[in-house]
Amino acid sequence: MYRINIVLLSLMWVLTITSCSDNAVGDEPPQTGVAAISGTLPVLYIETENRQPVTSKTEYVDAGYWLDPSGKDGVEPLGSRSEPLPMQIRGRGHSSWNGVKKPYKIKLGKKTSVMGMPKNKHWALLKPTESTVAGLQLGRLMGMAWTPDFRPVEVVLNGDYIGLYFLTETIRIDGNRVNIYEQPDGETNPELIKGGWLVEVDNYRDDCQITIPENSKWNLTLRYHSPEDLSREQLKWLTDEFKAINAAIYSADKTSAEWEKYIDVESMARFFILQEVMDNPDGFHGSFYLHKDLADNAKWIAGPVWDLTCYDRVKTDYTFRMKVHYGFTPHWIGELIRYESFCKAVESAWRELYPDRISEIFSYIDATVPPLGEAWRNDDARWDGDPSQSAAWRAEKIKNALDRNIQWFNAHLPNISK
Repeated sequence: MYRINIVLLSLMWVLTITSCSDNAVGDEPPQTGVAAISGTLPVLYIETENRQPVTSKTEYVDAGYWLDPSGKDGVEPLGSRSEPLPMQIRGRGHSSWNGVKKPYKIKLGKKTSVMGMPKNKHWALLKPTESTVAGLQLGRLMGMAWTPDFRPVEVVLNGDYIGLYFLTETIRIDGNRVNIYEQPDGETNPELIKGGWLVEVDNYRDDCQITIPENSKWNLTLRYHSPEDLSREQLKWLTDEFKAINAAIYSADKTSAEWEKYIDVESMARFFILQEVMDNPDGFHGSFYLHKDLADNAKWIAGPVWDLTCYDRVKTDYTFRMKVHYGFTPHWIGELIRYESFCKAVESAWRELYPDRISEIFSYIDATVPPLGEAWRNDDARWDGDPSQSAAWRAEKIKNALDRNIQWFNAHLPNISK
């Protein structure tokens, strides 16, 4: 079926070429107006079967794709207009899907290395933000177990220039991503149920979730990403596991080390630092991933990081406390910060990072964001964005916010004696 679809797509493009101006160069289709390919970035072309629109977040649409490097060194072309490669595409996201410019989930026909990133079938096309650039790089600088990588691309969908996107590795269990044992669906062996999990603390109602009371004010909702289809044994184990973790964290005895039997303290400390340096309002209450391998003495690891934004305010307190004020729920962190062991882990990780290593973020932003200037201008033209918010302006904005947050955090390391 894929082969038939790709042949049809190829024929459709041949017809398109025949009817267009002879001035078309390379793989770039004719464009009109200012909302057009900038020529400064690789271009990802996607043609859905019969040019069917992408309207669902659950149902994939068959498509073909090709990547034109646009002369960028080190970027290998993938497919071509005459021989597109098979893929599928659907929508993704929650609130972001409601915007005019849509984010997408794509599934390639086979595992493929794209623009130097390790092979995989599964990728996301995300709307570009300076917070994404900063947050993902901070995850790498902080030495988290794995942090998604991304590449900026311009995208043409069914002949329509849809702007600048970040082609991003998605979070999933894989040798090149969250590299742990992957527990199969429907497992019943109690020894194999103990590991191979990837879950997310969520704030949306969705499938594949469990909900337990966290405290007298709110519940803790966890979405299980892997495995997806749980046996009764898996469901019971996961529910009992997080009830036990929650009870240990909420222990009245803040000298207890019971919670440390379940959670890797260092990874949680680094996750906390990143959320505070970003001043991320979504930290801990949404897109808060945890994973656990199947191994002796394996613990839950905090991360990978995802969906990072920045308040860009003058910090006067920890972000998780501000979230209570704004109606968000700071799952667990309000309790963890009362444990001396957690505070010491935060201080130890911070001393390793500050000032030299974490300051590398500024040169990374300078090298990554301003070069997107022309593509970002064209994206603004396509989606009626604010042209005053140039790439250079975005770079300075996020650098100033991070510098302010870093200095605040260095002066306010958590300490139970304060």
